Amino acid sequence: MNLSVLLAGVLAFAAVLGIVRLLWWQRRAVEPARAWRLVALLLAQPVYALLLYFVLVPPTSPGRAGTMTVLTAGARAPRIPDPAAGDVLIALPEAPAATDAERVPDLATALRRHPGMRQLHVIGAGLEARDRDATRGYGLTFTAAPLPRGLIRLDVPEHVMTGAPFTLTGRVHEVDGAIVELLDPAGRRLDAVVPDRTGDFTLDGAARASGLVEFRLRVSDRQRRRVEDVDVPIRIVAEPAPRVRVLAGAPNPEWKYLRRWMTDAGMEPHVQIQVGAGLQLGDAPLPLDAATLARFDLLVLDDRAWATLDGASRAALASALRGGLGVLLRVEGPLPETTRRQLRELGVVVSGGGESNDVRLASMREDEHSLRARRGAGNRDAPIDAEATGVPLLSRRSLRDGSADALPLLRDADGVAVADWHAVGRGRIGVWPLTDTFRLTLAGRDDRHAALWSEAFATLARARSGSTPTLESEARAGRGIRLCGIGGDARVVAPDGTTATLLPDPAGGGRACAGYWPRHRGWHRLRQGELEWAFPVRAAGEAPGLRAMALREATRQRVGAPATAPAAAVAAPPRRGDAWPWWLAWLCFSVALWWFERSRLGRAGQATPSPR
Repeated sequence: MNLSVLLAGVLAFAAVLGIVRLLWWQRRAVEPARAWRLVALLLAQPVYALLLYFVLVPPTSPGRAGTMTVLTAGARAPRIPDPAAGDVLIALPEAPAATDAERVPDLATALRRHPGMRQLHVIGAGLEARDRDATRGYGLTFTAAPLPRGLIRLDVPEHVMTGAPFTLTGRVHEVDGAIVELLDPAGRRLDAVVPDRTGDFTLDGAARASGLVEFRLRVSDRQRRRVEDVDVPIRIVAEPAPRVRVLAGAPNPEWKYLRRWMTDAGMEPHVQIQVGAGLQLGDAPLPLDAATLARFDLLVLDDRAWATLDGASRAALASALRGGLGVLLRVEGPLPETTRRQLRELGVVVSGGGESNDVRLASMREDEHSLRARRGAGNRDAPIDAEATGVPLLSRRSLRDGSADALPLLRDADGVAVADWHAVGRGRIGVWPLTDTFRLTLAGRDDRHAALWSEAFATLARARSGSTPTLESEARAGRGIRLCGIGGDARVVAPDGTTATLLPDPAGGGRACAGYWPRHRGWHRLRQGELEWAFPVRAAGEAPGLRAMALREATRQRVGAPATAPAAAVAAPPRRGDAWPWWLAWLCFSVALWWFERSRLGRAGQATPSPR
């Protein structure tokens, strides 16, 4: 029983007592009241009790779904919302101190305290991860705070293969005449670029040795004054080298230097080179059947070797290709119609190829510092030619790929696709028209030769099975993150040696995610059984522009969703009405009733005035 029901019962009992008192007085009175006076006094008792009840418990009015203004980091407190309209102003823990805002620990708590909100207006840097799920079902508008000056976006590859090139993209904000440089761990410049008018930039780097490496991104203004230095942690991994089989129709310098590069890169290719009259150079011959091809990740052959394949070998090759094998076809001369038809059966439509043209590879932004950083200092047995800075012209067959699903494998300096690849089932096949990439090595640019073939092999080779954990957002010290794709025995080892055991969320389904709160900056290691996976954690105040932009984009993704909150949340609770009108009515009625009870109107002994 609530207080209003109890109060109603007490007042009703008092009204009944008043009626009993009037009836008892009527029977005992010397001058009993007339009938109309008695009826008026009897009716006044419940009216008096009802007015007094409404003074104490005013009637409610229908509620109105209002707007909740949410202050976040960097927000300036706006005008106080209209309380009569159901609007409220709250401040999350990251928001600056605001005297007129209600401080709450999180957005979900605020919505529970103020049911009936339909619209959320977020002001400031944006919502933290803990508050974003609470916005589901509510209309959201966002007034973003200004971004800080400097780096606001940076896209870093999750990992890089040893010896492979990598690319960084990003954006700087409000830096006049900005210059962005990429420095290696030794402080040597790998690349430098001037961002475009929107602040976007692209930088190229190279990974020389495996390990957990921290590059550095430096942003300077027009006067070369340093604006910001940001660490770029990259995990350089030495994955198992692809298993490569080579079939060559004849020996030539291209095969010689390609084989040398594969050996230097840690591969153990199985090479068969035909020299005529049924003779072969290289390793022991292997049959070209399904069982043999399943042992390799990539098959590299030229057009002469392709022409010597019989029907059974081509059928086994096509089956292995659909099963995941990578195939790279080097074209050194005009393709016969038979080969073109066989390629069309695999979805590769090529035309031309009768002529040879020059091609210039895309040049990198290189100077003496970046060249030394990319190529290393060399040694006594393999010195680096500091004068070898240019990239020579190469030759290619004038093949044209007319397939609709062709994807570029290599582009020239003008951005035109020179080589293409196609997906066939789970495998990939590429057509390589360059005939003299060995000239890069002869010109002292073995780094470009290695990068050229490394990218081609990585694109086409059979994908290795197995999955790695994923990090849903950038990790920062003192803030919770989510790690997905983990096992039941996962644990994280922090840089200071402390270990935390991760408990996967049972409601996460097949994603197997768990929360983790890092406390220290640096590389953290996730261990699952014998496997180990490292991920970087930034300091809490490091690269403020990156964090501000991440919060802004994550909040903007929630903007525009229709308000579909549950009925209990959308239907605002009834509002308590004002008590003063009922108090005034009760006061007037009390005065009138007091006067009427003491007057002689309607009494039995009252003289009736006679007409004159």
